Amino acid sequence: MTTITTPPPSTDLTPEETEITTWLAGQHEAMVDLLAEVVNIDSGSYDKAGVDEVGQRFVAFFDGHDMPTEIEQHETYGDAIHVQLDTKPTNEKPILLMGHRDTVFSKGEAGRRPFKIVDGIAHGPGVSDMKAGLVMNAFVLAAFKKFGSNPAPLRGLITSDEEIASPSSRPIIERVARESRCVFNAEPSRPTGAVVTGRKGGVFMRLTVEGKAAHSGGNFEKGISAIGDMAHRIVAIHALTDVPAGITLNVGIVQGGTSVNMTAPTCEARIDMRYVEPEQRVATLDALCQIAEATHIEGATAKLEVLGEFLPLVQSADGEAMFENYQRAAQAVGVSITGEFSGGCADSGFTAGVGCPTLCSMGPVGGNAHTPEEFMDVSSLVPRAQALALAIMRLPTAA
Repeated sequence: MTTITTPPPSTDLTPEETEITTWLAGQHEAMVDLLAEVVNIDSGSYDKAGVDEVGQRFVAFFDGHDMPTEIEQHETYGDAIHVQLDTKPTNEKPILLMGHRDTVFSKGEAGRRPFKIVDGIAHGPGVSDMKAGLVMNAFVLAAFKKFGSNPAPLRGLITSDEEIASPSSRPIIERVARESRCVFNAEPSRPTGAVVTGRKGGVFMRLTVEGKAAHSGGNFEKGISAIGDMAHRIVAIHALTDVPAGITLNVGIVQGGTSVNMTAPTCEARIDMRYVEPEQRVATLDALCQIAEATHIEGATAKLEVLGEFLPLVQSADGEAMFENYQRAAQAVGVSITGEFSGGCADSGFTAGVGCPTLCSMGPVGGNAHTPEEFMDVSSLVPRAQALALAIMRLPTAA
């Protein structure tokens, strides 16, 4: 974990770069204060009121730094928040800083586990995934608003439902990405300090089987067990896993039946499918459809539904150039960066999927996401903000 919070003297930094990195170094306490505020607000994906309350705290921050915001409302999930440094008309494609403010935690979790710092490590629901990244983005935007020096228009997007596969945010993310030059997504950096240069795609599905109820003792032969039928299908589903190829199938939830002395009339299974390359998605979904259509127990029927999905983050040549630029920028503030592939999914797959060069996990260092042990290395807040700012300033001039 990094401990550097101010850039070392370096001839590599221009006066403009020194101005911005020095200002960010002086914002450590303000960053922690904002992070504590938003972590202490419950914002589970289905808690629209809480998600929007977190969003309003960021809107207040942007208002305080004279950055215009636009709210894209949604009836069910949290509103999307767009922010820009100014409203001057331009033909240049903007650089997009992106992140989500929803968490996986239920109402009351922030009260049970409020924000705290112990030995330089911050704890609390969503502290690294990904409220710290949003705080970082906010202060980087504020730095460019104050000093300028951004090579292209800068935009921010704060979404509301990434933890449930972005049902309301995906169309917004894809629309904004099509209009953008490149995307920096502020998911947490890995515990190793690495950023993510590639991610798996994921498809989340429900398989339901319909059978027929019967008394398990009096007229067993008249029943059609949906659970028994599902058991055959689960074996077939798991057999599609190909770990060397990066394809995994997991039936994580199974529910069925109503009584121990009755053949189960219904059964439901939830399926998690992960893959690396887009063509693997097509082939594996085709195989799953064949499993759903197959007959295992005469009279039982099955239905497969896609509930949500993420696209893979496949690194393009432009994405690789972004990573190399970020590596050099981070080195200028004393941070050595490597890239990792992640089996986890993120909204960065949607931006890469529409052809926008994307780099993910730009946020402060953290780990153990989605658990009570989630943490964030407080000393990484400023260096990651500085590295992001320098990476933006050092992007090549658009053609």
